[in-house]
Amino acid sequence: MKRLLILAAVSASLMASACVTVIDATDSDDLAWHGENAQPFDTARTECRAEAGKYHSDAFRDCMAGKGWTRS
Repeated sequence: MKRLLILAAVSASLMASACVTVIDATDSDDLAWHGENAQPFDTARTECRAEAGKYHSDAFRDCMAGKGWTRS
């Protein structure tokens, strides 16, 4: 029984570790981004803003998707 409990805890932590949600975002628009095996959010956002220009453009969303982030 103890092994099963440990296995369940390890499984839950591994499943949660693959998914990242931006919780401490300063901009309310940043709360909708979710990433799985993604680059750090602030770095990806800064690079994509420099590359795509407009924050709410298709090019910006494509850039963020390329770095592992999607909007919900």
